[in-house]
Amino acid sequence: MDASFVCQSRYPCGILLAGQLSAKSTKKALFESENMETLLSFAVGIGLSAACGFRVFVPLLAVSLASMTGHLHLSPGFEWISTYPALIAFAIATVVEVAGYYIPWVDHALDTLATPAAIVAGTIITASMATDVSPFLKWTLAVIAGGGVAGVVQGTTVLTRSACTATTGGIANPLFATIELGGAVVTSILAIVVPLIALVLVSALLYFLARRILRRTPQRPEGAIRPPLG
Repeated sequence: MDASFVCQSRYPCGILLAGQLSAKSTKKALFESENMETLLSFAVGIGLSAACGFRVFVPLLAVSLASMTGHLHLSPGFEWISTYPALIAFAIATVVEVAGYYIPWVDHALDTLATPAAIVAGTIITASMATDVSPFLKWTLAVIAGGGVAGVVQGTTVLTRSACTATTGGIANPLFATIELGGAVVTSILAIVVPLIALVLVSALLYFLARRILRRTPQRPEGAIRPPLG
């Protein structure tokens, strides 16, 4: 008797084959779902890290609120962000930070503290979003992507504020502070609600900033002769 006929005529063979195919498709779907969740979590982290470059504590306050209401799930070890003491501390720090940038010349003093604080906050936020990756990969990406993005955005705002102070004598600084605050709030909301769109916007912002920096970098003429060393 033909083996294919036996396989087709008896149900256990077909059921076993269907079960194997179903198990493979289920594993593939779970793998793709986990990869998508990991991508979304890093997109949220990077978007919030960019917001730290505008205001350090606004994104931390947003993460605390979103995690307490169940809109964000934090990585193990970062549950303290979704506690009431942390929420109150972030709220007070946000009010103090926002108010300080409206006081003339105090904003420049805050920039000295905000630059390293933004890098640390961006690193912490990105690490807190990475829920299903190894600790080594989590902290590597958190430092490079989260801290790096926050540092670049913060450095750009510092340079822009210095130029604004030099050209307007500090008169336009409150307007610039309002724009920064709006950027922090909008970027934080987008990162939580539509993280992929926020990631695209952050990438476009970094590309724009990189082009401006390269344009301002002085270029050596091709036929220029380098001065002798010593």
